Amino acid sequence: KPCPLCDEAREELEPYKRRFILQEVDITLPENSVWYDKYKYDIPVFHLNGKFLMKHRVDIQKFEDQLMKLELQND
Repeated sequence: KPCPLCDEAREELEPYKRRFILQEVDITLPENSVWYDKYKYDIPVFHLNGKFLMKHRVDIQKFEDQLMKLELQND
């Protein structure tokens, strides 16, 4: 389905695409029903390295801070 907030988030994260792998999950698919039940009213939702990070809109500062922490851990 159209998701303008998802499109906006994808655009905001574009400059960072070389620093992380974006995995999109379509929560409307039957195999993703757990995610649908959890987040149906809160899309888009963002997890970073398997942990919840933010929902509804991209918080660039929060994203940058957490991404940098992960990068420093992996150096």
